Amino acid sequence: MRQGTDPLDEGAGAGGAGGLLRQPRAVWATAGASVVAFMGIGLVDPILPSIAEGLDATPSQVSLLFTSYFLITAVAMLVTGFVSSRIGGRKTLLAGLALVVVFAALAGTSNSVGELVGFRAGWGLGNALFVSTALAVIVGAAAGGSAAAILLYESALGLGMACGPLLGAILGDMKWRYPFFGTAALMAIGFVAITAFLKEQPRPARKTSLLDPVRALGHGGLASAAASAFFYNYAFFTVLAFTPFVLNMSPYKSGGVFFAWGVLLAVFSVLVAPRLQERFGSLKVLGGSLVLLAADLLVLGYGNHTTAVAATVASGAFIGLNNTVYTELALGVSDAPRPVASAGYNFVRWFAAAAAPYFAPKIEEWSDIHVPFVVAAGAAVVGAVIVWVRRASLTREAGERRPAHAAEDGVSVFAN
Repeated sequence: MRQGTDPLDEGAGAGGAGGLLRQPRAVWATAGASVVAFMGIGLVDPILPSIAEGLDATPSQVSLLFTSYFLITAVAMLVTGFVSSRIGGRKTLLAGLALVVVFAALAGTSNSVGELVGFRAGWGLGNALFVSTALAVIVGAAAGGSAAAILLYESALGLGMACGPLLGAILGDMKWRYPFFGTAALMAIGFVAITAFLKEQPRPARKTSLLDPVRALGHGGLASAAASAFFYNYAFFTVLAFTPFVLNMSPYKSGGVFFAWGVLLAVFSVLVAPRLQERFGSLKVLGGSLVLLAADLLVLGYGNHTTAVAATVASGAFIGLNNTVYTELALGVSDAPRPVASAGYNFVRWFAAAAAPYFAPKIEEWSDIHVPFVVAAGAAVVGAVIVWVRRASLTREAGERRPAHAAEDGVSVFAN
């Protein structure tokens, strides 16, 4: 029996709220696990100072939690399509979930920064396998068409990005180890739910090779989008990984700041970005948002504490806009299959997410606390310049907005 015949599917095809909510259990199980997966990205934000204190480590050492996580994620982009096209979406999801459960639990037992960084790398591999496959599985199992599935998935993304720091704050205020154990427990529940409710999805007709994403970068438009996104991601993850040390707040207060940041990110990514793109076009929205992000970073770096808090929250709006536009450009600018184009694009940009958490505190050690934000602002401006200089190669955009089509090819908007 096809999953869409689940009684919960009845009426899903009507669209709107009814279509969104009337989904089979397999979709809800995958979406719920997706929330937890995205929570894991910002989970450690509020507890970075607590981890540094608990393990007697420096900010640059603790920031390697992000570096190892995203370095493995970048490399894994070449592997996820290879794996899922051979063993299927369900098994890929379960493998990713199993790795997250194991390595998140191990992270909670760490007695040194080195152990924690290593376990976080294993966590990154599991998350890459899961996140890169989840949207394709949701669309394949969803009732009511891909539009409802996309909205559900992006809602899970926003909820996870907003709630990750909050969960980290609540559990981390008791002990810095507890957020890791909490994530492992939630992902274990997700593993059981997907095992029980999700049937295997059809495999793609063509298997993806390990080098396909690299070959796709030979297209000038895709290479331009990836290069610009590389510099943007450096700015993005300077905010995410370095700002907690600058704000120097309790886990609860820091969690509240990044919860508000995540809410803005979700709202601007899902609701605001499409409207601005329709009115001004993707390239103008992207270029303007990058310049505004650069200005915001300078305010964050040179303002007083209250101003820095406000600028941190405000950056979520620009990051939400950029995430959406970059993804749609990467998916629509070349003739490569969208999963392959997405993998090549992510392979490039996630290296910046690995670099920023390492270099930002190092730059502070070499200079002062303001300079890391100046560098990040400069990176955002470089991203905008690439968009402007290479605008001719980027004009074949994703029909200005094509998230539904992207989903049909199984591409994640955040693993994006």
